[in-house]
Amino acid sequence: MSTFSIFLVLMTIVCFLLIVVIMVQNPKGGGLSSTISGTQMLGGVQKTTDFLDKSTWTLATILIALILLSSLSFTGSLSDTDSKLIEKTEAPANTPAAPVQQTPAPATPAAK
Repeated sequence: MSTFSIFLVLMTIVCFLLIVVIMVQNPKGGGLSSTISGTQMLGGVQKTTDFLDKSTWTLATILIALILLSSLSFTGSLSDTDSKLIEKTEAPANTPAAPVQQTPAPATPAAK
C-alpha cells in the first residue's frame, strides 16, 4: 500500500467523522444538547456545544493538513509522461516523411 493510499484512507475517515460531528449540531442551538435531559451528562449543555465546536475545527484542520501532505507524497505514477496514448501519437512522428524504396538485391548465380 502506497503512502498516498494511506493518506486517502485517513482523509476518508476524517471526512466521515466531520460529517457526523456537523450533523449532530443544530444551527438553532438545539442539536445534541436539546436531547440531553440532565445537565450532569457530558458535562452540561454548554460543554457539549463547546466540544462539538472545537471538534469541528480540529477535524477540519486535520483534513486540510492531510490534503497538503498527500499532495507531497503523490508520485504522479499516472501522469501524462507515462501515458500510452501519448506514446502512440509520438510514434508516427518519428518515422521519415518520404518512404524509402528498397531495391531488391541482385540474385547471385548458384555455384556448382
